[in-house]
Amino acid sequence: MDRFESMTLFVRIVESGSFTRAANALDIPRATATLAIQQLEARLGVRLLERTTRQVRPTPEGEAFHQRCVHLLAELEDAEAILQPVADSPRGVLRVELHGTHASRIVLPRLGDFHSRYPSLELVITTGDRRVDLVGEGIDCALRSGEPEDSSLVARRLVTLKQVICASPAYLERMGTPSTPDALCHHHSIHFISGFNAPDKTLDLIVDGEMRTFATGGWLTVNDAESYVASALQGFGLIQLPRFRLASHLASGELMEILPEWKKPALPLYVVYPQRRQLSPRVRVFLDWVTTVYETRFGDNAQPTSTNRVTPASRKLSDA
Repeated sequence: MDRFESMTLFVRIVESGSFTRAANALDIPRATATLAIQQLEARLGVRLLERTTRQVRPTPEGEAFHQRCVHLLAELEDAEAILQPVADSPRGVLRVELHGTHASRIVLPRLGDFHSRYPSLELVITTGDRRVDLVGEGIDCALRSGEPEDSSLVARRLVTLKQVICASPAYLERMGTPSTPDALCHHHSIHFISGFNAPDKTLDLIVDGEMRTFATGGWLTVNDAESYVASALQGFGLIQLPRFRLASHLASGELMEILPEWKKPALPLYVVYPQRRQLSPRVRVFLDWVTTVYETRFGDNAQPTSTNRVTPASRKLSDA
C-alpha cells in the first residue's frame, strides 16, 4: 500500500472510528488495514491511533496528522480534477460544514436530489455552532451567517434572512412587554457565546434608519442554537433570530414577537470556501446546487450568485 493509500485508509479509520468499517469502505481485508497502519506508524515513529475493544480514536499526534492528510488528499483530488474530464460527474469526498438548523431544515431534506445528480461524490457533513478552521480541518466549504471576517476565504452570499426579537408569553407576563427600543435595557436576553468570543448580550434594531445595538441584562449564556431557542421557550429571556427559524413557535403562540414596528437588521448567509487558484469540480457543483436550494426556499431574499473574496468586517454572530 503506497503512502497516499495509507493516508486515505488512516483518514477513513479516524472518521468512521473503526478499522472494520474503513476496510469495508475501501474493499480491503481488515488484516490488510491493520498491517498498513502498523507500517505507517513504524515509518513515522509515532503512535497515531488508540485502540480499545470498543473504539478507535486518534492520539494527539494522530489528530494533527489526520488534519494534514485531509488537506493533502483534497489537494491531490483537485490536481487530478484539473486533468480529468469530470466536470459533469465529479468524484471524491466533499466535506461540508453546516449550522444545525440549515442542515436539518433546508439542506438535508433536499440532499437526495444532489446525490442523484452526482452519485460518484461521497459527502461528509458536519454540523454545529463551532467556528471550524476550514483549511486546518480539511473542510471544502461551509455555510456561515453574519458578515465573514476571514479574509483568506472566498464567500458567496446565498440569502438575507429577516430577523425577529421574541419571548415567551410567560416572560412577557412577568417582565412586561417593551414598547420602545430603549426599554430593552430593563429586560433580560439569552446571551450567546461562540468559540473564544465574548458572550453577545445585545439586541439590534433599525432606529431612524440606522442600526443601533441595545445592551440587555440576563443571567443565562448558551453556546448552541437549540439551547438558545429552548431557553426562550422556558421564559428565561428575549432572543433574536431569523424569522424562518422561529416560524412554528410564533404561529403556535409559544413565542411572541416584540417591537414589530421597528425593523431588525437582516442577517446574511454565505457559503464560504478556501481561496484556491482552481476551484475543484466537486466544490463548484455543490456551490451551484446549494445556491439554487436557497433561491427556491427564500425567493426574493436570495442573492445574485456573485463570488467575492471577503474582507474583515464586524458582524453580530448568529449561528442559528
